[in-house]
Amino acid sequence: MAKYRKMLGDWEAPYIQSLIQLVETQSKTTLANWCIGYAESRLSPIYESAYPADPRPREALNAAREWLDGKIKLPQAKAMILQCHAAAREAEAHPAAQAAARAIGQCAATIHSASHCVGLALYGALAAAYDRAGIDAAWPELERLAAEECGRMEAALGAVAVEGEPHPAKMTWNC
Repeated sequence: MAKYRKMLGDWEAPYIQSLIQLVETQSKTTLANWCIGYAESRLSPIYESAYPADPRPREALNAAREWLDGKIKLPQAKAMILQCHAAAREAEAHPAAQAAARAIGQCAATIHSASHCVGLALYGALAAAYDRAGIDAAWPELERLAAEECGRMEAALGAVAVEGEPHPAKMTWNC
């Protein structure tokens, strides 16, 4: 099987930096809810089309929501998130599904550390591009589609963003 990119790699890309600027103005709770909602609506279907019998990514998102609602403790949620990461490692045969599962795991992990939200863009936008154009599409086309998806992500965050958020998450980017 050919080698495929597993994530977007240009941290300085304008579509990533534009999203990051908005991310840095929001609280961890807002970011977690945004990521989880986006992953549920856009990325879970990509993963589930390739692995319909594997509930681990959806269970990770459900666990993250339950943690946000105070229904479970962080160690329980983290165990489900680790299972999602395992699903991603096992999805090597389906690059779009693998990128979707990686993004879902990062989205769910935003409950632990807000900076995980960037995984939505770095993995999720590529998953969406692979889903639309196919895994063998030329890189410029995939990057164009990923940039469009990042624009949709930014619009979705903008729709739930708290104007003048008094407690934005403290971010440390290790990219």
